Amino acid sequence: MHQHSPRLRASFTPTVGRRREIVLPTAGSFIRSMMAWLACFTILSGCAVGPDFAPPRVGVPPQWVGAATAPEATTSTTVPTPARVVRWWDSFEDPVLTSLIERAVAFNLDLRQAEARIREARALRGAGAATLWPSMSSFADYSRAGTGGGTAAGGRSESRETDLFRAGLDAVWELDVFGGTRRGVEALEADLRATIEDLRDVTVVLTAEVAINYLTLRGLQQQIDIARENLLAQGKTVEITRQRFEAGFVSGLDMANARAQAAATASRIPVLESQVREAIHNLSQLLGSEPNSLLEELEAEGPIAPVPPQVPIGLPSDLLRRRPDIRRSEARIHAATARIGVATADLFPRLSLTGSLSFSGDSLGSMADWGSRAWSAGPGIQWLIFDAGRIRWSIEARQAIEEQALLAHQQTVLTALREVESALVAYAKEQEHRQLLEEAVMQNRKAVGLARELYAAGQTDFLNVLSAQGALFVSEEALARSTLTLSLNLVAIYKALGGGWEG
Repeated sequence: MHQHSPRLRASFTPTVGRRREIVLPTAGSFIRSMMAWLACFTILSGCAVGPDFAPPRVGVPPQWVGAATAPEATTSTTVPTPARVVRWWDSFEDPVLTSLIERAVAFNLDLRQAEARIREARALRGAGAATLWPSMSSFADYSRAGTGGGTAAGGRSESRETDLFRAGLDAVWELDVFGGTRRGVEALEADLRATIEDLRDVTVVLTAEVAINYLTLRGLQQQIDIARENLLAQGKTVEITRQRFEAGFVSGLDMANARAQAAATASRIPVLESQVREAIHNLSQLLGSEPNSLLEELEAEGPIAPVPPQVPIGLPSDLLRRRPDIRRSEARIHAATARIGVATADLFPRLSLTGSLSFSGDSLGSMADWGSRAWSAGPGIQWLIFDAGRIRWSIEARQAIEEQALLAHQQTVLTALREVESALVAYAKEQEHRQLLEEAVMQNRKAVGLARELYAAGQTDFLNVLSAQGALFVSEEALARSTLTLSLNLVAIYKALGGGWEG
């Protein structure tokens, strides 16, 4: 390779136009020029084109309208004190539920996928940040060349063969003077935050789903227990009717009606048992295990966990900082804003510093000779001077994406407020519903007892007994469903408040 002259050359290559050769200062003054370039870069490096991100301001009501206390002091009430929702499932005081949620957080496959997405986003952020630094590559090659066809003395053919060994380093550093690369890293950082919030949102949904399926399981088991108790009571009625039929006091119609009612009640049990098995299968999947892995643990009947006497819910303004989906939408706004700067930076020139150092020779030993070196260094500039408006259209597209992210954020906040208010109202109204059902069950039990006594004494017909027993079964089943619904509504409150991911 030929030696460079003391005067350095660097090429300026605009996007449109002819290649021009620019003669740079001598090597003695080159260092001073480079220092001046670096000083200018240091001054400008604090600047970045494009808008700076500012958190969006969204108005929220000062308090929850649906947080009115229930009409009776004995019911669970929602209070505006700071929400304790880090481990909201502990308020049910059910060790089985706590164990299931902890195992789900450890082994759920959706959660593990979200964790992998965080590692991906973190790696992309690292790769983007690496572009801010110089890059250097090395090379080495060997070639053997020959020429032939010449005639030496005596008429003999003569050929020449030579070896060429080369090795060296190339370095390039694109100076991020206008901040396009830094805006890109800023966008990737916001993407990483959004991915982290996605993991937290998956955790909120997961803990709620585990609680919903577990409470549903206990509610179904309670309905099965009610059906079996009613079936036992109706069996006694069938026996009384059979005895009166054999004594000739009643017709076969009473006997058929009694047996029909018992069969109808018994028909409910297989359906409920199928739903119990489905709930167990759902829980097994949430825990990342095969469908029947929890059968032995959960098939035994258990009560529905009672709701706590008070449910602290905090203020609407707390929701903006707690709910992961709101935090995620804000991070997406940040990413969209930063990418406007990435697109804007294309309007400005790109500045870079390049350098190379190589050694060459016809043998490995000759490469150690300092005289075999060749080097080059210097700044470069590249500026797109015509693109038919592509860059400006790209900027406008990025601005539209930012506007979409802002509108999506507002929609997310409104959805969160609606979910909390709806859950609060449903929770309060379900308590009123349940109180009325408790009164209905109590009165129906009295009616069944009186109807049996009167029927056994021959003072009423069998239709009254059937009616009383049917009403009791319906009201008891409705009370069990209301108890379940009340617990599920409480889970909905905790989920709407965005609890469960902090731990």
